[in-house]
Amino acid sequence: MPTLGIAIITKNAAAHLDACLTAVTWANRVVVLDSGSSDNTLDIARQYGAAIHQTADWPGFGPQKNRCLDLLDTDWILALDADEVLTPELAEEIRAAIANPQADVYALPRLSNYCGRWMRHSGWYPDFVPRLFKRGSARYSDDLVHERLTFTGSAARLKHELLHYSFDDLDQVLAKVNSYSSAGARQRQQREQRASLGKAIVSGLVAFFRTYVLRRGFLDGREGFILAVSNAEGTYYRHLKLMYLNERTQA
Repeated sequence: MPTLGIAIITKNAAAHLDACLTAVTWANRVVVLDSGSSDNTLDIARQYGAAIHQTADWPGFGPQKNRCLDLLDTDWILALDADEVLTPELAEEIRAAIANPQADVYALPRLSNYCGRWMRHSGWYPDFVPRLFKRGSARYSDDLVHERLTFTGSAARLKHELLHYSFDDLDQVLAKVNSYSSAGARQRQQREQRASLGKAIVSGLVAFFRTYVLRRGFLDGREGFILAVSNAEGTYYRHLKLMYLNERTQA
């Protein structure tokens, strides 16, 4: 049977890490790469026998995930976020896939929970994310945020869902809007992109319309509206932050 390693990066990820690790106790090896947790994340990881590594710096999501991949020597790697949980059906499907592989990379259908609601519209479902791959066949992009797994060819799709506890409450939503808009602005500045107040307003409105109308977020009830607003805010503030970054650079 080919070996499987689990790659997880963490920082203050205690809320769902127990459930995440419980679902992968059958894997051959679990590596947790932590970037300065102050909660009991590492205690939970130790309880499950995970190999724990720590970094003093934060290079961004893509580079940090690649660091974690490099710590595994198993035949296959499953890259998970600490707030993602395999269903028993998905775990069995993964075991079958690596026992008789039909592809080097597999995408998992992800079902995300937003403030207590499972989101089946709003562009969030079905959210196929490439996560399972033969070691050496895939790497993450170097993006600070919204990193993606890069590989040659196309990914085969599994059927059973990966559960994603993306946001437990509005405090998490607002904190992520702030941190991701800042990182996104820095990333776009590195690519020499421009921004203005007018572009920020238009882009924010477009983001709301795309999420709530085109992607049928209205079918997700009040959380669909809240998500559409937060997407608009994230886009709006990312453009504004980029505008100010560029102005400071030019001054």
